[in-house]
Amino acid sequence: MRPKALVGLLIPLACAALFVRLGVWQVARHRQRADYNARVSARLAADPLPFAALPGDTALVRGQRVALEGTFRYDLEQVLAGRANEGAPSVHLLTPVERPGQDTLVVVLRGWVPSPDAAEVDRRAWRESDTVSLSGYAIPLPPDGPAAPADTARPLRALNTAALRSRLGRPVAAAVVVMTSDEPKPGEPRPRRLPGPVLSAGNHKSYAIQWFSFAAIAVVGGVLLFRRSAAPRAIVGPRSPV
Repeated sequence: MRPKALVGLLIPLACAALFVRLGVWQVARHRQRADYNARVSARLAADPLPFAALPGDTALVRGQRVALEGTFRYDLEQVLAGRANEGAPSVHLLTPVERPGQDTLVVVLRGWVPSPDAAEVDRRAWRESDTVSLSGYAIPLPPDGPAAPADTARPLRALNTAALRSRLGRPVAAAVVVMTSDEPKPGEPRPRRLPGPVLSAGNHKSYAIQWFSFAAIAVVGGVLLFRRSAAPRAIVGPRSPV
């Protein structure tokens, strides 16, 4: 067996082993995503919990249905810029709720509001009731991220606990409530509520199939190349004179 033929076989086999490992990793990612989606779906289907009963581990609150009572603090309301609703530029309205006897504010995402520049909006035109008993689902807030603009009149560009705390000047709960309850009074404007969280399986399964296909191609190609390289070559003798 010629060394060159052996090397020509080992390289494709090594590549195939790597491709199989990547395929197995994508299968594991697919299963993790499926398990995650199942947990979030179960929380969305469960009865609402009082907000105060949410677990301290923010990883366990995403999608959890919650009930919240308190008073909207429109004087502390914030605008989250750069949103879109069915392709139309808009903003999200973030209205803190003050609970009786609690210093920590709970930020409620009330929904989309149209905005031509996806930044400026007349917040007063979208006020709802002051005292609220609302329902929605929770999403955890990252503790850190882009800082809030120093000019308090400018909208926020990202959501995180540090930015909200600096803007509101009060402790902020580690989860935002996305409001889904929708019982407006006659003539009362309201933002358009956000739908439930989108649970996607992702592309991990198709990626796994691709990696396994690459592995099969590498093995077949390596074997064919090896057989061609290892096959004995015909010896051509000297031609006889005519």
